Amino acid sequence: MSLTLELIERFTAIVGEKYALRDKQDIEPYLVEPRDKFGGKTSLVLRPAQVGEVSAILKLATETGTAIIPQGGNTGLVGGQVPDESGDQIILSLSRLNAIRSIDTSGNLAIVEAGVVLQKLQEAAEQAGRLFPLSLGSEGSCQIGGNLSSNAGGTAVLAYGNTRELCLGVEVVLPTGEILNDLRTVKKDNTGYDLKDLFVGAEGTLGVITAAVMKLFPLPRGKGVAYAGLASPEDALKLLSLAQTHAGSSLTGFELMPRIGVEFSVAHTDGVRDPLQQPHNWYVLIDISSSRSAEDARETIEAILTEAFEAGLVEDATIAESTAQEKSFWHMREAMSEAQKPEGGSIKHDISIPVARIPDFIAEADAAVLHVIPGARIVSFGHMGDGNLHYNISQPVGADKQAFLDRWVEVNKSVHDIVRAYEGSISAEHGIGQLKRKELSETKSPVALDLMRRIKKSFDPAGIMNPGKVI
Repeated sequence: MSLTLELIERFTAIVGEKYALRDKQDIEPYLVEPRDKFGGKTSLVLRPAQVGEVSAILKLATETGTAIIPQGGNTGLVGGQVPDESGDQIILSLSRLNAIRSIDTSGNLAIVEAGVVLQKLQEAAEQAGRLFPLSLGSEGSCQIGGNLSSNAGGTAVLAYGNTRELCLGVEVVLPTGEILNDLRTVKKDNTGYDLKDLFVGAEGTLGVITAAVMKLFPLPRGKGVAYAGLASPEDALKLLSLAQTHAGSSLTGFELMPRIGVEFSVAHTDGVRDPLQQPHNWYVLIDISSSRSAEDARETIEAILTEAFEAGLVEDATIAESTAQEKSFWHMREAMSEAQKPEGGSIKHDISIPVARIPDFIAEADAAVLHVIPGARIVSFGHMGDGNLHYNISQPVGADKQAFLDRWVEVNKSVHDIVRAYEGSISAEHGIGQLKRKELSETKSPVALDLMRRIKKSFDPAGIMNPGKVI
């Protein structure tokens, strides 16, 4: 439906003039996403502060057939939070629903609203003597509602799972305006369908998550972070197995990085340096979190590295001697994606592969990409411990950026065909959004796609919730 002035006034009345943005300058930040790959238009951004306001907005939207685009911290990488070019879709910003309603240290959980910034929850949990383990490069601006809607991953999935595994219950406003209060605070509940799992990872296509019950954990009593240079992904895989044997559940991070990625981070990120004196083909970042003590974490990481050196798996390594050094090691890894920007165009892949097949995948995918674009610079890095790689490709030196980016679909197909052959996923933690919608239809089975469409139609018969995304 066309977004007329009369309709804008009706939606504005729900939140008040102050929180209904109409000015182009005020709206612009809501239309710009991190990769500048998707753009759209809108005449209205609504910023409700209460669940009742969200309910009234969605009820009116269903009655009038007005499309609603839910948006959290606007850090999504697949265009799921961006409206189309029609100008008739309304952005619904959840940033004012930002209360941490409660923290229960006995039950190890927090009830938080969708607009709570991830870092704020991390800090509040730590002040209460607890850990909220979800950790992302965008944690200073991404919001819990967006984390849930995209089922965000991050660096701690190896030990704690994706956002879905960290959520016990949700409060959701349905497209009809009905409010589902499913803020369950028990870990065992076998009373029928687990409805929260329909909304976690749905990217705002079924309803709007307004609050959630999130799991907390005891704070580790000791941390150990090591940075090691290796010859190959095969050696990294063997090192992962060795680390798991020594550390068990204390292994909270195992990140794989190529030499070129380290070079990009060092060259383009302030305060980043390579802590090893000589270059190596590959690197791993090992993170240990001990429930006992700092000494235990140190002993564990030393035992891992000692055995790795004896087995010839590690060429050189260093252990962080302070919290500042730990952060600097992680900063190098977290800066790797942004550090590609100054190198020109970058074609991205967020894929997952069975862990045991990662070395084979890298070899096969590298060969395929270089066949398509000779001279391409492959920056394959990520969460080796859970099988999730950010298989990114920077343009050849001196190449035309736009001509390179124009081959995005062609390069994606060459990589994703191999992902499918390895029975992996074309989207490990970023979601589908607009970017991968067509590929999803080519990847999912007809039965799975039919079920997804039937669920969508059942929850959102008017088709107002984030249209054009996922399916």
